[in-house]
Amino acid sequence: MIDNGSDDDSIQILRSAFPKLNLIENGSNLGFAAGNNVGIRLLIERNVDYVMLLNDDTEIQDDLFERLVEIGESDEAIAVLGPTIYYYSMGDVIWSAGGSVDRYGEPSHPRSDEKDDGRVSGPQNVDYVTGCAFLMKRSALDRIGPLDESFFIYFEETEWCARARRYGFRVVYVPEAKMWHKVTPTARVYSRRYLYLMSRNRLLYLRATGASWPIFLMATSRMLRSIGAWALYPKHAHMRPFVSASLLGMRDYFLHRFGPPPSVI
Repeated sequence: MIDNGSDDDSIQILRSAFPKLNLIENGSNLGFAAGNNVGIRLLIERNVDYVMLLNDDTEIQDDLFERLVEIGESDEAIAVLGPTIYYYSMGDVIWSAGGSVDRYGEPSHPRSDEKDDGRVSGPQNVDYVTGCAFLMKRSALDRIGPLDESFFIYFEETEWCARARRYGFRVVYVPEAKMWHKVTPTARVYSRRYLYLMSRNRLLYLRATGASWPIFLMATSRMLRSIGAWALYPKHAHMRPFVSASLLGMRDYFLHRFGPPPSVI
């Protein structure tokens, strides 16, 4: 178990309850990417075949791992696999079923908020699968490397998947593998921290994936237009409190300020 900078008495409780537990203390919150990389490197040293990143606010179907590994073993070109993820409180309404990202770095989950009607079956190639449930093959990790820690959190799994595809690997969504995520549809959208990180890391993703300058400039222009619309148009009034956070994210990208978000967010 890796403790990523708990600021309560978690470590003492764990050591007392589980004295034989191999507990690694990071000492501070290293973020999703760096915190997970600590575990990834330890597991690679133990010569595992797969590494699974799995959010703790989830419930999984009993055969989740079997279904993912079965598809993973069917093709050595597969680097990472992800399941269908539903909203925990909404039963069969999809939160994520594989992601796509356009040339301007805009990510999306094409079937998000739809009721699953079962029309999609069998493994599907996608641009990325969410880090909420991210089954990586050891053979791919050896070639691709760990998560990029510059992102801190958000976009790191998207960039890793883009890196995998550049190496000729497949990124695969497995509809029959299922889990449920304890989030609400608006949980991230109405967060200054989330919008700061998404603005900064979208630009970082474009740089990391080798976007051309015209594409990069167009993406920046599109982001500024969206932020301007939040500030100016009444229909976007609910987004006005987040304008400054998004602009700060863009600013910090250009100032090469990465890692955790500033305390003002």
